[in-house]
Amino acid sequence: MRLTSLLVGFVAAVLATTAWAQDVWVSDKRTPGAFAIAGAEILHAEGDFPVVGLAAGDLRDDLGAVLGKAPSLSTGKPSGKTAIIVGTLGRNPLIDGLVRDSKLDVGDLSGAWESFVIAVVDKPAPGLDKALVIVGSDRRGAAFGVYELSRAAGVSPWTWWADVKPQRRKALYVAADARRFGPPSVKYRGIFINDEDWGLQPWAAKTFDPAYGDIGPKTYEKVFQLLLRLKANTLWPAMHEVTKPFNADPANAALADRWGIVMGSSHAEPMLRNNVGEWKAGAEAFNYAANPGGVLDYWRERAKTNGKYESIYTLGMRGIHDSGMVGGGDIDGQRALLEKIITDQRGLIGQHVDPKVETVPQVFTAYKEVLDIYRSGLKIPDDVTLVWPDDNFGYIRQLPNADERKRPGGSGVYYHLSYLGAPLSHLWLSTVPPALVIEEMGRAYDLDARQLWVVNVGDIKPAELGTQLFLDMAWDVDHVRGLGAHGYEEAFARETFGPSQARAIAQILADHHQLNFERKPEHLQWFWGKGSTPRSSPLSVEQANARLARFDALVAKLDTEAARVPAEQRDAWFELVDYPVRDAALANHRFFDAEAFDRLIGERPDEAHARAAKARAADAQIAALTRRFNDEIAGGKWRGIMSVEPADGAWTSFRQRPFAAPAADAAAPRLAPSPAEDEGLIVVEAETADGQGWRRIDGLGRGGASMAAGDVREASTGGAALDYAVKLPAGAWALDLDLLPTFPLNGQTALRLAVSADGGAPVSVAAPRKVSDKAWAQGVTDGRLRVGSGLTLCGGERTVRVTSVDLGVVLDALVLRPAGACGR
Repeated sequence: MRLTSLLVGFVAAVLATTAWAQDVWVSDKRTPGAFAIAGAEILHAEGDFPVVGLAAGDLRDDLGAVLGKAPSLSTGKPSGKTAIIVGTLGRNPLIDGLVRDSKLDVGDLSGAWESFVIAVVDKPAPGLDKALVIVGSDRRGAAFGVYELSRAAGVSPWTWWADVKPQRRKALYVAADARRFGPPSVKYRGIFINDEDWGLQPWAAKTFDPAYGDIGPKTYEKVFQLLLRLKANTLWPAMHEVTKPFNADPANAALADRWGIVMGSSHAEPMLRNNVGEWKAGAEAFNYAANPGGVLDYWRERAKTNGKYESIYTLGMRGIHDSGMVGGGDIDGQRALLEKIITDQRGLIGQHVDPKVETVPQVFTAYKEVLDIYRSGLKIPDDVTLVWPDDNFGYIRQLPNADERKRPGGSGVYYHLSYLGAPLSHLWLSTVPPALVIEEMGRAYDLDARQLWVVNVGDIKPAELGTQLFLDMAWDVDHVRGLGAHGYEEAFARETFGPSQARAIAQILADHHQLNFERKPEHLQWFWGKGSTPRSSPLSVEQANARLARFDALVAKLDTEAARVPAEQRDAWFELVDYPVRDAALANHRFFDAEAFDRLIGERPDEAHARAAKARAADAQIAALTRRFNDEIAGGKWRGIMSVEPADGAWTSFRQRPFAAPAADAAAPRLAPSPAEDEGLIVVEAETADGQGWRRIDGLGRGGASMAAGDVREASTGGAALDYAVKLPAGAWALDLDLLPTFPLNGQTALRLAVSADGGAPVSVAAPRKVSDKAWAQGVTDGRLRVGSGLTLCGGERTVRVTSVDLGVVLDALVLRPAGACGR
């Protein structure tokens, strides 16, 4: 039984949402003073940065795809009556002349970071009647302005990476009033390509660039272009053993510089070094305590070769491949060793990059065990950016305190949309909910973690929605937060597929994210401790059937919308919506239909075998859809990009077991049973109460929304309370709380709140939070922490008050379970 309100959040969000852009400044309707794009040539200066010319070339192709005829592109003098002039302030003589002659007002653009102005100018030069001027404060600002025009004209950032075709237009007009964009909310914004073994690397090696046979310049150029279309500027490149190290081929770094991309490296790869592919002396020798000269020479080489490029240097040290640091001994010794390492690394930067070391971007990422070393008192130079990690499942482990927020180097975040590791990986369908990304990254922004945001996107596909959300938020955090998760989903659908289906597609995406938040398709395996044998789920057949019915209803909506998708968008529809949503549903059918066989084979064998057949059919459908993705979509363009998780027998301790369907003649269960999940629960959704100092989060939680305590920018929550009126059947009812598995923001080791019943004294409730323990493992796989309150309520009309103690607590539901007879 559930006591809940109508889920109105989705409706409210989509009604408030118009287009992705805050105003429609490019349209097919002429307005007074507007600039007509058709017939205009594109001009850029020969002496400008290379990335400006590259972006201008993409603009030519983009406008050609929209209008049916590509404009001409030139670095010479205007040859027609109208022109689109693009360039960097101070690097384009024509633009600089317009500014000097007061024909173009750029305001405070000079010296700004990655900003741009787009303006219509009348009579800009002799013989030129009208121009659309795109001027950037720097090289990336100019490029971002060019791609902003493409996006406003209807060209998706995913035009190449997800085959999103722009709608053809007979004409396009740019509104006359000038627009200023930037600076971005976050200075450095980018992605980390990781765990590329099962998608990007085989696709690049065998399909996209077989002559190179790996992820190389041709592939990276497409990545760089995508980053600029998404107004990102930073890349941590692929780094597994299967891939040739990025800097092993000098063409990669030179190409990144041409595209204006700032190269960095992951938390495990200090000083732009790919240890897995470049360190040749063995893991034991990668020990600064025992071999400082050898390691320092290794780092020195990269500082020399790449010092001329714009880079972000990762400081510190871990093991060869995402493992703990070798040497140092206990935590005190490790801390002292790390401080020595960082001092010596900065010495190399001063020698080979810039003697003003404090002006060179440097980061220290407190990932996994390094966070414990940092918490023990590790001293990091004030100009170095502290990068805070999530727990690999979307929950940020720590954010800067008041003193850390004063540091000139600032803070950043390393986040995950994809992960290979314990307790179970999520590498396949990218189902981290948009609402979780917005909530966690919003907290980070509010606490001034604004210097660098990097997100692990795995193989890029199928993480397109999450990647765009993360980077759109890094560019304009207030706009994305204003939309909310459901508003963003609709904006994404509108921009990608047009307005007629946007709301229906957004509802599909919302349902998809909610269902898979309860259990990811890669986590359909239950375990009861590290190294334990997988068991069946704790759901009864009836409970599992109810979950499958929700997936079936979702697929019915998917089928309805699929029939309406225009032919030219069917590849994009399959890649961005159909494949991830349908396969998530099939993965659940595969698992729970097979589990139903286990549960029913003894008493209802015919029904059991029918369910086994359904499981086998679902498995076959997943395989068929994946073959379609790899072999048919976009004419075979993506051959090798998609693998069903688990893809192979590698890293088995971090991945669920490959699916084994019951044989047609099977007569016994396959898995040992699990403890049954309590039935007869009464669940009261947290969002059914409204309390001062609490904030509703739509799209996050098992009931469709949740309640967050306090504003992280405040010193405390002030004891904000939520009050619930509950009518209970006769008997005793134990009260539990379902919390989201977030982390406390105040240095505590537990999430804390207080609960009282019927006006009684409040009882303190604490949920310990320690990464790698059993509670954490179950929390990230279940999408919740169930915490006992210690209170028991008798049947009848009761009141429950939940009071915040710590900032950052997110309440999903009150759960009341039968507890026998009620004593008086």
